[in-house]
Amino acid sequence: MAVLLAASLAGCASAPRGGVATSIAPDSLVRDAGSSDPWWQAFGSPALDTLIAEALRASPSVAAAEATLRQSEELVAARAGMNRYPQADAILGAQQQRVNPAMFGQPGTPREFGLQSATVSVRYRLDLTGGNRRALEALAARSDHQRFQLAGARLTLSAMIATAAVQQAQLSAQLDATQEILRQQEEDLTISGERVRLGAASPDEVLTHRSRVAQTRADLLAQQSLGQQNAHLLAVLAGREPGATLPPRFTLSDLKLPADLPAVVPSEVLRGRPDILAAEALMRAADAEHGVAVARLYPQLDLSASLGTQALTSGVLFGSGSAVWTLLAQLTQPLFNPGLRAEKRASLAAFDAAASHYQGVVLESLRNTADLLVALDHDARVLEELTSADEAARAALTSVQRQYALGSVGYREVLAAGQQAQQVRVALVSARAKQLLDAVALHQAVGGTTATPRDDEPTPKEEPR
Repeated sequence: MAVLLAASLAGCASAPRGGVATSIAPDSLVRDAGSSDPWWQAFGSPALDTLIAEALRASPSVAAAEATLRQSEELVAARAGMNRYPQADAILGAQQQRVNPAMFGQPGTPREFGLQSATVSVRYRLDLTGGNRRALEALAARSDHQRFQLAGARLTLSAMIATAAVQQAQLSAQLDATQEILRQQEEDLTISGERVRLGAASPDEVLTHRSRVAQTRADLLAQQSLGQQNAHLLAVLAGREPGATLPPRFTLSDLKLPADLPAVVPSEVLRGRPDILAAEALMRAADAEHGVAVARLYPQLDLSASLGTQALTSGVLFGSGSAVWTLLAQLTQPLFNPGLRAEKRASLAAFDAAASHYQGVVLESLRNTADLLVALDHDARVLEELTSADEAARAALTSVQRQYALGSVGYREVLAAGQQAQQVRVALVSARAKQLLDAVALHQAVGGTTATPRDDEPTPKEEPR
């Protein structure tokens, strides 16, 4: 699959004028790139939907990308107007001159006179060699590149928020489990102290339990710090200040694994990635700029005309006999200009660089997607094993609690079984979060493909499958 996908995508990287301008980036992809596919709805969290929608409206990075896109579109419109229509200017002039007849070999004293003029001029360059058209194509391709950059900015922002939401849910669940572990360890430490006081244990036992409690407290503080940093990140991504009112905290029960995560990814899906489309647009721009450089080697035909009046005084400027006009057709053929051929070679090298960049982006997208497909398959198996381990740990805890009620075991055995169950729970939460994070990353890797939430999927409060 990877070989076929690489061949189908990399096939776009042909030589200049080898079909690049027409085979790359279908119109549907160009038009749709500016829109944001709400792929995050596949995770079934209204709070996440609201937060991402708010972020897309308030994000400075998205706003900057939108402004850059508007700039590029106006540049295309300006160039299109220059190509399609002639340029017309109205000129009003007034000049004062001193003329010495001696400079013309004639007798007489120098004289001063004024000259008033009013002229309308029109000029137009015929696109005989396609240079103007290719220049417009280059600007249009760079505008497409900015459109895909905007789509990429939106996709990245939404993926970052979804990732931060999953991480917040993971930290929240781990914090609860760690607090329970700490409570049980502190009880165990109290029991050890009593045993030492009664002479039933050595002081080393207290030191061992005290070390465990201190380590767990340190872990708890680290998790609390990460939770605060995560909340700050979510606020900033949503366009708020870190200290501003934060959105509701996410839990793993709020997030569902999308039901239609693919086992393989068709090439047409990957071809819709914003970074691939952006690389294609840069290649089209380089192709068009090569065409501009080639066109400069051939004749350029400029047409111009002007109609106006000239008079020595403004009073007769528009009188009879003051009209003047000019017509000009100018054909320019470069005869000796080594720089033009160097520019042609440079533009060809630029196209080669753009094609290589495109191929690199394609290969990286293949690697990224393949890694995520493998990771999701691994996540499912790990989650299945940890679910079994969680069931066994909770069953063991129930059994020990029953034995303790019958007087068969001591309370310390209950605490040990409880700590073991919570530790397995932490591992299960991590596995569940990793599966969700990899699902977010896969949606980003395929350019934001939507999926449907798996409504019957159990939540962490039940049994993750």
